[in-house]
Amino acid sequence: MEIEEFQNMHYKGSKRFTQWEIPTANATGFGAAADDYMERGIDLNEQLIRNKPATFFMRVSGDSMTGAGIFNGDTVIVDRSIKAVNGKVVIAVLNGEMLIRRFEKNFSRIRLVPETPRLSPIDVDLSGAEFSIWGVVTYVIHSL
Repeated sequence: MEIEEFQNMHYKGSKRFTQWEIPTANATGFGAAADDYMERGIDLNEQLIRNKPATFFMRVSGDSMTGAGIFNGDTVIVDRSIKAVNGKVVIAVLNGEMLIRRFEKNFSRIRLVPETPRLSPIDVDLSGAEFSIWGVVTYVIHSL
């Protein structure tokens, strides 16, 4: 470390270097008292997404899930890594069409149940239909 000489400095203090002679310093010690009350900002990715590579945002079109609080124009967060279990809201692909419905599975059949009285449940015929669960809905975002 080279020592730089500054003009007009007469008192060198009790140490070899003064604060003006050190170009950088490591700040250590105690923080300000207000730091105890400072909160970190809310990161929605950290709060709402468990598995980032497998998570997608989708815009809902239609009113088949209004009873579950999912309305036309809402955004749903879908996680493809979660296994679809009985009672979960899922994004299903049935004969090339994506549907948002509640998943019901028992020993002999699979049903996709809407959350509105205007539509009837869909019984999935696994022998003749193209069917897959695309992902499980984990959160719904809608504006007021």
